Amino acid sequence: MLNRRHIRIKVLQILFAYYNEEKPDAARYEKMLFESIERFRELYISMMGILVELHHLAIEKIEMGMQKRLPSHEDLHPNTRFVTNELLRILAHSKTLESGMKYNHLNWRSNPDLTRKLFKELLENEDYLEYMNSTERGFDYDRELVLRIFKKFIVNHEDVQDFMEDQGIFWNDDLDLAASMVLRTLKSIKSGDDDVHFLPLWKEGDDEEGYCRDLFRKTLSMGADLEKTISEYTKNWEIERIATMDVVIMKMALTEAIVFDQIPVKVTMNEYIELAKYYSTPKSAQFVNGLLDQIIPKWKNEGKIKKIGRGLIE
Repeated sequence: MLNRRHIRIKVLQILFAYYNEEKPDAARYEKMLFESIERFRELYISMMGILVELHHLAIEKIEMGMQKRLPSHEDLHPNTRFVTNELLRILAHSKTLESGMKYNHLNWRSNPDLTRKLFKELLENEDYLEYMNSTERGFDYDRELVLRIFKKFIVNHEDVQDFMEDQGIFWNDDLDLAASMVLRTLKSIKSGDDDVHFLPLWKEGDDEEGYCRDLFRKTLSMGADLEKTISEYTKNWEIERIATMDVVIMKMALTEAIVFDQIPVKVTMNEYIELAKYYSTPKSAQFVNGLLDQIIPKWKNEGKIKKIGRGLIE
Protein backbone atom coordinates (compact mmCIF):
# COMPACT_ATOMS: atom_id res chain seq x y z
CA MET A 1 0.00 0.00 0.00
CA LEU A 2 1.05 3.58 -0.54
CA ASN A 3 2.83 5.17 2.40
CA ARG A 4 2.88 8.86 3.23
CA ARG A 5 6.31 9.36 1.70
CA HIS A 6 5.20 7.92 -1.61
CA ILE A 7 2.05 10.03 -1.57
CA ARG A 8 4.21 13.13 -1.04
CA ILE A 9 6.36 12.09 -3.99
CA LYS A 10 3.31 11.65 -6.19
CA VAL A 11 1.94 15.08 -5.26
CA LEU A 12 5.37 16.67 -5.69
CA GLN A 13 5.78 15.26 -9.20
CA ILE A 14 2.37 16.50 -10.32
CA LEU A 15 2.77 19.94 -8.72
CA PHE A 16 6.18 20.34 -10.31
CA ALA A 17 4.63 19.64 -13.72
CA TYR A 18 1.74 22.00 -12.89
CA TYR A 19 4.02 24.92 -12.02
CA ASN A 20 6.06 24.40 -15.18
CA GLU A 21 3.04 24.79 -17.47
CA GLU A 22 2.16 28.24 -18.75
CA LYS A 23 -1.62 27.96 -18.23
CA PRO A 24 -2.21 24.87 -16.07
CA ASP A 25 -5.64 23.49 -15.25
CA ALA A 26 -5.85 22.36 -11.60
CA ALA A 27 -8.66 19.88 -12.24
CA ARG A 28 -6.72 18.23 -15.05
CA TYR A 29 -3.62 17.91 -12.91
CA GLU A 30 -5.59 16.46 -10.00
CA LYS A 31 -6.92 13.85 -12.41
CA MET A 32 -3.34 13.16 -13.51
CA LEU A 33 -2.36 12.70 -9.87
CA PHE A 34 -4.85 9.91 -9.27
CA GLU A 35 -4.16 8.40 -12.68
CA SER A 36 -0.50 8.12 -11.69
CA ILE A 37 -1.58 6.28 -8.55
CA GLU A 38 -3.72 3.93 -10.62
CA ARG A 39 -0.69 3.29 -12.81
CA PHE A 40 1.13 2.27 -9.64
CA ARG A 41 -1.51 -0.44 -9.17
CA GLU A 42 -0.79 -1.58 -12.72
CA LEU A 43 2.91 -1.85 -11.93
CA TYR A 44 2.20 -3.93 -8.82
CA ILE A 45 -0.02 -6.34 -10.78
CA SER A 46 2.32 -6.41 -13.77
CA MET A 47 5.31 -7.44 -11.66
CA MET A 48 3.41 -10.45 -10.34
CA GLY A 49 2.52 -11.26 -13.92
CA ILE A 50 6.21 -11.72 -14.79
CA LEU A 51 6.32 -14.78 -12.54
CA VAL A 52 3.28 -16.26 -14.28
CA GLU A 53 4.87 -15.76 -17.69
CA LEU A 54 8.13 -17.43 -16.61
CA HIS A 55 6.05 -20.37 -15.34
CA HIS A 56 4.22 -20.48 -18.69
CA LEU A 57 7.52 -20.52 -20.61
CA ALA A 58 8.78 -23.39 -18.45
CA ILE A 59 5.68 -25.43 -19.32
CA GLU A 60 6.08 -24.53 -22.98
CA LYS A 61 9.73 -25.68 -22.93
CA ILE A 62 8.76 -29.10 -21.54
CA GLU A 63 5.94 -29.52 -24.07
CA MET A 64 8.18 -28.58 -26.98
CA GLY A 65 10.81 -31.05 -25.83
CA MET A 66 8.31 -33.89 -25.79
CA GLN A 67 7.08 -32.99 -29.27
CA LYS A 68 10.53 -33.22 -30.85
CA ARG A 69 10.90 -35.73 -33.65
CA LEU A 70 13.83 -37.32 -31.83
CA PRO A 71 13.39 -36.36 -28.17
CA SER A 72 16.29 -36.94 -25.80
CA HIS A 73 16.04 -38.76 -22.50
CA GLU A 74 15.89 -35.36 -20.80
CA ASP A 75 13.08 -34.28 -23.13
CA LEU A 76 11.06 -37.35 -22.24
CA HIS A 77 11.87 -37.17 -18.53
CA PRO A 78 12.06 -33.45 -17.75
CA ASN A 79 12.71 -31.93 -14.36
CA THR A 80 9.27 -30.54 -13.48
CA ARG A 81 10.13 -28.93 -10.14
CA PHE A 82 9.67 -25.39 -11.42
CA VAL A 83 6.39 -25.99 -13.23
CA THR A 84 4.97 -27.86 -10.23
CA ASN A 85 6.11 -25.19 -7.76
CA GLU A 86 2.95 -24.76 -5.69
CA LEU A 87 3.21 -21.00 -5.28
CA LEU A 88 3.77 -20.46 -8.99
CA ARG A 89 0.80 -22.70 -9.77
CA ILE A 90 -1.42 -20.67 -7.45
CA LEU A 91 -0.33 -17.49 -9.26
CA ALA A 92 -0.83 -19.11 -12.68
CA HIS A 93 -4.38 -20.20 -11.81
CA SER A 94 -5.38 -17.05 -9.95
CA LYS A 95 -8.58 -15.57 -11.37
CA THR A 96 -7.91 -12.32 -9.51
CA LEU A 97 -4.47 -11.91 -11.07
CA GLU A 98 -5.75 -12.92 -14.50
CA SER A 99 -8.62 -10.42 -14.39
CA GLY A 100 -6.30 -7.72 -13.00
CA MET A 101 -3.93 -8.21 -15.93
CA LYS A 102 -6.78 -8.11 -18.45
CA TYR A 103 -8.47 -5.08 -16.85
CA ASN A 104 -5.24 -3.09 -17.01
CA HIS A 105 -4.40 -4.39 -20.50
CA LEU A 106 -1.23 -6.04 -19.24
CA ASN A 107 0.18 -8.96 -21.17
CA TRP A 108 3.76 -10.12 -20.88
CA ARG A 109 3.27 -12.44 -23.86
CA SER A 110 3.23 -9.36 -26.05
CA ASN A 111 6.87 -8.82 -25.04
CA PRO A 112 8.40 -12.15 -26.12
CA ASP A 113 11.92 -10.80 -26.62
CA LEU A 114 12.14 -9.63 -23.02
CA THR A 115 10.39 -12.58 -21.39
CA ARG A 116 12.31 -15.21 -23.37
CA LYS A 117 15.59 -13.49 -22.53
CA LEU A 118 14.59 -13.51 -18.85
CA PHE A 119 13.65 -17.18 -19.04
CA LYS A 120 16.90 -18.13 -20.75
CA GLU A 121 18.88 -16.34 -18.04
CA LEU A 122 16.71 -17.90 -15.34
CA LEU A 123 17.72 -21.38 -16.51
CA GLU A 124 21.32 -20.46 -15.63
CA ASN A 125 20.49 -18.67 -12.39
CA GLU A 126 22.26 -20.05 -9.32
CA ASP A 127 19.18 -20.06 -7.09
CA TYR A 128 17.11 -21.73 -9.80
CA LEU A 129 19.71 -24.45 -10.42
CA GLU A 130 20.07 -25.14 -6.69
CA TYR A 131 16.29 -25.48 -6.37
CA MET A 132 15.96 -27.75 -9.39
CA ASN A 133 18.67 -30.10 -8.08
CA SER A 134 17.56 -30.08 -4.44
CA THR A 135 15.80 -33.00 -2.78
CA GLU A 136 14.03 -30.67 -0.35
CA ARG A 137 10.27 -30.44 -0.81
CA GLY A 138 7.34 -28.49 0.59
CA PHE A 139 5.44 -25.24 0.09
CA ASP A 140 7.83 -23.16 2.20
CA TYR A 141 10.76 -24.24 0.03
CA ASP A 142 8.74 -23.50 -3.12
CA ARG A 143 7.90 -20.03 -1.85
CA GLU A 144 11.50 -19.30 -0.84
CA LEU A 145 12.62 -19.99 -4.40
CA VAL A 146 10.00 -17.61 -5.83
CA LEU A 147 10.91 -14.88 -3.34
CA ARG A 148 14.62 -15.18 -4.11
CA ILE A 149 14.09 -15.15 -7.87
CA PHE A 150 11.85 -12.11 -7.63
CA LYS A 151 14.13 -10.13 -5.27
CA LYS A 152 17.52 -11.03 -6.69
CA PHE A 153 16.78 -11.71 -10.36
CA ILE A 154 13.64 -9.99 -11.63
CA VAL A 155 13.53 -6.70 -9.72
CA ASN A 156 17.22 -5.97 -10.26
CA HIS A 157 17.26 -6.98 -13.93
CA GLU A 158 18.30 -3.98 -16.01
CA ASP A 159 16.04 -4.89 -18.94
CA VAL A 160 13.02 -5.19 -16.65
CA GLN A 161 13.76 -1.80 -15.09
CA ASP A 162 14.22 -0.19 -18.51
CA PHE A 163 10.96 -1.71 -19.73
CA MET A 164 9.05 -0.51 -16.67
CA GLU A 165 10.46 3.00 -17.02
CA ASP A 166 9.34 3.09 -20.66
CA GLN A 167 5.77 2.31 -19.58
CA GLY A 168 5.41 5.47 -17.51
CA ILE A 169 7.56 8.40 -16.43
CA PHE A 170 6.91 7.76 -12.73
CA TRP A 171 7.28 3.97 -12.68
CA ASN A 172 10.98 4.21 -11.93
CA ASP A 173 10.13 5.92 -8.62
CA ASP A 174 7.39 3.36 -7.96
CA LEU A 175 9.44 0.23 -8.57
CA ASP A 176 10.81 -0.34 -5.06
CA LEU A 177 7.46 0.12 -3.32
CA ALA A 178 5.62 -2.02 -5.89
CA ALA A 179 8.25 -4.75 -5.46
CA SER A 180 7.81 -4.67 -1.68
CA MET A 181 4.05 -5.07 -2.15
CA VAL A 182 4.58 -8.05 -4.43
CA LEU A 183 6.82 -9.66 -1.82
CA ARG A 184 4.22 -9.07 0.90
CA THR A 185 1.57 -10.60 -1.35
CA LEU A 186 3.69 -13.68 -2.07
CA LYS A 187 4.41 -14.13 1.64
CA SER A 188 0.69 -13.96 2.45
CA ILE A 189 -0.21 -16.89 0.16
CA LYS A 190 -0.70 -20.20 1.95
CA SER A 191 -0.49 -23.78 0.74
CA GLY A 192 -3.81 -24.85 -0.71
CA ASP A 193 -4.97 -21.32 -1.61
CA ASP A 194 -6.87 -21.18 -4.86
CA ASP A 195 -6.48 -17.47 -5.51
CA VAL A 196 -4.37 -14.39 -4.81
CA HIS A 197 -5.65 -11.33 -2.97
CA PHE A 198 -4.22 -7.94 -3.90
CA LEU A 199 -3.07 -5.55 -1.21
CA PRO A 200 -5.11 -2.33 -1.02
CA LEU A 201 -3.49 0.82 -2.40
CA TRP A 202 -4.63 2.94 0.51
CA LYS A 203 -3.92 2.18 4.15
CA GLU A 204 -7.10 1.00 5.83
CA GLY A 205 -8.41 3.05 8.73
CA ASP A 206 -6.71 6.28 7.64
CA ASP A 207 -7.99 8.64 4.98
CA GLU A 208 -4.80 8.52 2.92
CA GLU A 209 -6.69 9.27 -0.27
CA GLY A 210 -8.08 12.39 1.40
CA TYR A 211 -4.58 13.32 2.57
CA CYS A 212 -3.32 13.02 -1.00
CA ARG A 213 -6.14 15.12 -2.44
CA ASP A 214 -6.00 17.77 0.28
CA LEU A 215 -2.21 18.12 0.09
CA PHE A 216 -2.51 18.78 -3.64
CA ARG A 217 -5.48 21.15 -3.41
CA LYS A 218 -4.34 23.08 -0.34
CA THR A 219 -0.84 23.59 -1.70
CA LEU A 220 -2.36 25.12 -4.83
CA SER A 221 -4.92 27.26 -3.00
CA MET A 222 -2.33 28.59 -0.53
CA GLY A 223 0.38 28.81 -3.19
CA ALA A 224 0.40 32.56 -3.77
CA ASP A 225 0.54 33.40 -0.05
CA LEU A 226 3.22 30.79 0.57
CA GLU A 227 5.28 32.14 -2.31
CA LYS A 228 5.08 35.60 -0.76
CA THR A 229 6.26 34.19 2.57
CA ILE A 230 9.15 32.37 0.92
CA SER A 231 10.16 35.62 -0.85
CA GLU A 232 10.21 37.47 2.48
CA TYR A 233 12.64 34.96 3.94
CA THR A 234 14.87 34.88 0.87
CA LYS A 235 15.45 38.60 0.42
CA ASN A 236 18.82 38.04 -1.17
CA TRP A 237 17.20 35.81 -3.79
CA GLU A 238 14.46 36.65 -6.28
CA ILE A 239 11.85 33.89 -6.22
CA GLU A 240 12.50 33.26 -9.94
CA ARG A 241 16.13 32.40 -9.16
CA ILE A 242 15.20 29.66 -6.68
CA ALA A 243 14.89 26.21 -8.24
CA THR A 244 11.24 25.48 -9.02
CA MET A 245 11.52 22.11 -7.28
CA ASP A 246 12.75 23.79 -4.10
CA VAL A 247 9.83 26.22 -4.15
CA VAL A 248 7.31 23.40 -4.64
CA ILE A 249 8.88 21.36 -1.83
CA MET A 250 8.73 24.32 0.56
CA LYS A 251 5.14 25.11 -0.40
CA MET A 252 4.13 21.52 0.31
CA ALA A 253 6.01 21.44 3.62
CA LEU A 254 4.44 24.66 4.84
CA THR A 255 0.99 23.53 3.68
CA GLU A 256 1.34 20.24 5.52
CA ALA A 257 2.54 21.98 8.69
CA ILE A 258 -0.52 24.23 8.73
CA VAL A 259 -3.30 22.00 7.39
CA PHE A 260 -2.58 18.54 8.80
CA ASP A 261 -2.81 19.00 12.53
CA GLN A 262 -2.00 15.39 13.42
CA ILE A 263 1.32 15.18 11.60
CA PRO A 264 4.23 16.21 13.86
CA VAL A 265 6.22 19.20 12.66
CA LYS A 266 9.49 17.25 12.91
CA VAL A 267 8.08 14.55 10.63
CA THR A 268 7.03 17.14 8.06
CA MET A 269 10.40 18.87 8.08
CA ASN A 270 12.40 15.65 7.87
CA GLU A 271 10.27 14.26 5.04
CA TYR A 272 10.57 17.32 2.82
CA ILE A 273 14.27 17.76 3.49
CA GLU A 274 14.71 14.16 2.30
CA LEU A 275 12.68 14.92 -0.82
CA ALA A 276 14.93 17.91 -1.51
CA LYS A 277 18.01 15.68 -1.23
CA TYR A 278 16.64 13.21 -3.75
CA TYR A 279 14.69 15.34 -6.22
CA SER A 280 16.47 18.69 -6.34
CA THR A 281 20.00 20.10 -6.40
CA PRO A 282 22.87 18.99 -4.11
CA LYS A 283 22.50 22.12 -1.93
CA SER A 284 18.70 22.11 -1.87
CA ALA A 285 18.28 20.12 1.34
CA GLN A 286 20.35 22.62 3.31
CA PHE A 287 18.49 25.52 1.70
CA VAL A 288 15.04 24.05 2.39
CA ASN A 289 16.03 23.10 5.94
CA GLY A 290 17.29 26.61 6.68
CA LEU A 291 14.14 28.27 5.38
CA LEU A 292 11.70 25.93 7.15
CA ASP A 293 13.73 26.33 10.34
CA GLN A 294 12.99 30.05 10.23
CA ILE A 295 9.35 30.04 9.19
CA ILE A 296 7.86 27.11 11.12
CA PRO A 297 8.97 28.13 14.66
CA LYS A 298 7.68 31.66 14.02
CA TRP A 299 4.34 30.32 12.80
CA LYS A 300 4.08 28.06 15.84
CA ASN A 301 4.60 31.04 18.14
CA GLU A 302 1.98 33.02 16.22
CA GLY A 303 -0.52 30.15 16.47
CA LYS A 304 -0.66 29.51 12.73
CA ILE A 305 0.51 25.95 13.30
CA LYS A 306 -1.53 23.99 15.82
CA LYS A 307 -1.23 20.28 16.46
CA ILE A 308 -3.73 18.00 18.19
CA GLY A 309 -3.48 14.47 19.44
CA ARG A 310 -1.37 12.64 21.98
CA GLY A 311 2.23 13.78 21.98
CA LEU A 312 1.58 16.60 19.51
CA ILE A 313 0.29 19.38 21.74
CA GLU A 314 3.12 21.63 22.94
